[in-house]
Amino acid sequence: MSRTKTILASAYAVNPYKGSEDGMGWNFVLQIARFQKVIAITRANNQASIEQYMEANPKVEYENLQFLYFDLPKWMRFWKKGSRGAMLYYWMWQRGIVGFIRKAGIDFDIVHNVNFHNDWTISYLHQLGKPFVWGPVGHHPLIPSQFLAPFHKSYYVKDRLAWLVKHYFWRFSPSFANAMKSATYVIGMNHSVRSVLPVVPKNYGIMPSVATEDFGCAAFDPKVKFTVISAGRLVPLKGFDLTIQSFADFYCKLTPDAQAKTNLLIIGQGPELPLLQKMASEVGVGAAVEFIPWMERKALMGLFQNASCFLFPSHEGAGMVVAEALSFGLPVVCLDNCGPGEFICESSGFAVPIGNYDITVSALAASLSKLYQDPPLLESMRNGARARFETNFQWDLRGAQLNKIYQSIS
Repeated sequence: MSRTKTILASAYAVNPYKGSEDGMGWNFVLQIARFQKVIAITRANNQASIEQYMEANPKVEYENLQFLYFDLPKWMRFWKKGSRGAMLYYWMWQRGIVGFIRKAGIDFDIVHNVNFHNDWTISYLHQLGKPFVWGPVGHHPLIPSQFLAPFHKSYYVKDRLAWLVKHYFWRFSPSFANAMKSATYVIGMNHSVRSVLPVVPKNYGIMPSVATEDFGCAAFDPKVKFTVISAGRLVPLKGFDLTIQSFADFYCKLTPDAQAKTNLLIIGQGPELPLLQKMASEVGVGAAVEFIPWMERKALMGLFQNASCFLFPSHEGAGMVVAEALSFGLPVVCLDNCGPGEFICESSGFAVPIGNYDITVSALAASLSKLYQDPPLLESMRNGARARFETNFQWDLRGAQLNKIYQSIS
């Protein structure tokens, strides 16, 4: 018979009003509270949003949930602004949180480093002397050089230098190895994580960090309009150049009448917006591509509701928007990689093999064409996408998986 335990959850990023890492932190903590007592420690800048949301959206899980807020003194973080210095500050925060917990005299059974980490960030929570769960730990390989060619050369240099620092200075540091050796259980986001860890964990399992609530899946009429949708930060990692190029390859082969009923929505913002807008114009789809600034999540979900498919050739090892697209029954067209390529199956989308730039673009375009030209296939894949969400990407599934891990720890 299972017993209730107290989980001390370190969740650097928690915001119930946001998606991505912040939304993941909130939902993981909430799912833990379905089965266990939770003391969640997060950054102080998350407090207002958490308290506002909890007051406006009462849930029974809150009875098991307590938040504590920790930040380093202002004189140690004045230089941090937005994403600038985020990973350095995260490392300092992880070091400081151990002393905060000891000073607070918190009583708990298991400590779990929940989010904002991957295969090179270090945790020190094992120093607390309690069973230590780490993850989901993320990983994505180097972006192949052919997919950085459309961007400024400085990005390639920065990307490779960052990779060297992350994967040779941090990941192979004694502190990382000590944490990995001391971990009672390590969770990987995808199948590639274990192969790159410098130490083989004692106990290891795979659990994607991405999931989503059920927004419902409305009826769809493919005769009205064929809308391809994509969403994310406009940076090279997300592959929006491939999105535009492959959409153009597909779109320019349609008849004028068909083109009038076909469009691409790109929702997001970031430094590559001017380049992407210029690219769309140069390849002849400027009028068919609409760039929409990032919006509130509820509004974004409304756009998902009316789309035909989700085009997401990202190079990352995760992608919360993939789970959201599946929940709306949107077939996903992506790269066959250790991120989105692992999230889908043959019945819910197309995972395109990675080749040279032009071959990859052509394969992505061919997948769009198949969905457009074969309405029964589109309908079948919409059903498959919805089924994939229901069996793999609902938040309640993550809660049950976490509970099983905690109960396996004596």
